[in-house]
Amino acid sequence: MTKREFSADLVIAGGGLVGLAMAGAVAGAGLTVVVVDPAQPRALLDATFDGRASALAHASQQLLRGIGVWPHLEADSQPILDIRVTDGASPLFLHYHHGDLGDEPFGVMAENRHIRRALLAAARAQAGITLLFGDRLAATVRKAGGIEAQTQRGARLRARLVIGAEGRGSPLRTQAGIRTTGWSYGQTGIVTTVAHEDDHHGVAHERFLPAGPFAILPLPGRRCSLVWTERDVVARAIMALDDAAFAAEMGKRFGNFLGAVSPIGPRWSYPLGFMQAERYTARRLALIGDAAHGVHPVAGQGLNMGLRDVAALAEVLVEAHRLGLDIGAEAALQRFARWRRFDNMVMAATMDGLVRLFSNDIAPVRAARRAGLAAVNRMAPLKRLFMRHARGTVGKRPRLLTGAPL
Repeated sequence: MTKREFSADLVIAGGGLVGLAMAGAVAGAGLTVVVVDPAQPRALLDATFDGRASALAHASQQLLRGIGVWPHLEADSQPILDIRVTDGASPLFLHYHHGDLGDEPFGVMAENRHIRRALLAAARAQAGITLLFGDRLAATVRKAGGIEAQTQRGARLRARLVIGAEGRGSPLRTQAGIRTTGWSYGQTGIVTTVAHEDDHHGVAHERFLPAGPFAILPLPGRRCSLVWTERDVVARAIMALDDAAFAAEMGKRFGNFLGAVSPIGPRWSYPLGFMQAERYTARRLALIGDAAHGVHPVAGQGLNMGLRDVAALAEVLVEAHRLGLDIGAEAALQRFARWRRFDNMVMAATMDGLVRLFSNDIAPVRAARRAGLAAVNRMAPLKRLFMRHARGTVGKRPRLLTGAPL
């Protein structure tokens, strides 16, 4: 076999957060993996601060511990100790305190650049993972007995299974003829990082404003990640402002509860919408993460849903491998699809309902939802259930999400 020919158990198209986590999960249990991604590895390692960050639920932390990533990330993460949900200027609120469920936080916040570095460091240290960065799949043939693929730079790949982790525009999903259902919310998410004068004490704030949610999420130090939802036309105008005017608009919504605040670093914007693939699998193909589903960032669940896909698919594939079965056979893929599709649909429907409930200023609806927040805050059993959902510890979970090895 020449230098540019690779044979593995599976090929992963996409070396982002979900794709690299998938590689680490299966390689740690003895499967061989080739990861193909157009990004240059040096660019990932040298990535500078860009303002983007992600929430990792407690269950996702468990997965990262299990695949050897957490030691590379822990120092750059901020525990989420409390969550406070408010609706506009109402004095009524919903408050979650991590101590009501034990000692563990709800999860952590970390900058995306640090998560990528940690995943890449763990992947490079793990036997069985081949990283083909700076390249992409040019052609993939999925046959009854396996897959054959060629990259743009001429590498030839053979495997039992190919996994699409390339995001919402997944070429593998398109090539397989898998359709999607989706819609736009007519909203844009503005993302940046804010420096502030006072300590945030690990509290995450979710404020529901008439245009959409305004999330203030704690980062290490006296910084927060801001996810600011606005209607498309307003968001375009805000993104066009100079730095001083942008800071003034942000300050009107942020308030002074953390003292003086100021945006730092770049700002990003992206359209917000709903997307679900009609199927998560096809012959010798499985879709995970944003290639399979996309939700509104209202509760920060997008990455966590992708990592739950990783944990479920890894468990299915490793069990098939240990039994001497074909990991790319329909039986294994259908088990993964049944497991994840229902959970993802429930989560997506919940997020969609929250967006529609809170992204309006209709007086009777506003009064009802504010009363609802206050009622849940007083109902301890229901409140604890919602808190477990926030930690990702509800329902049948794959072993990696519970802290157990595969």
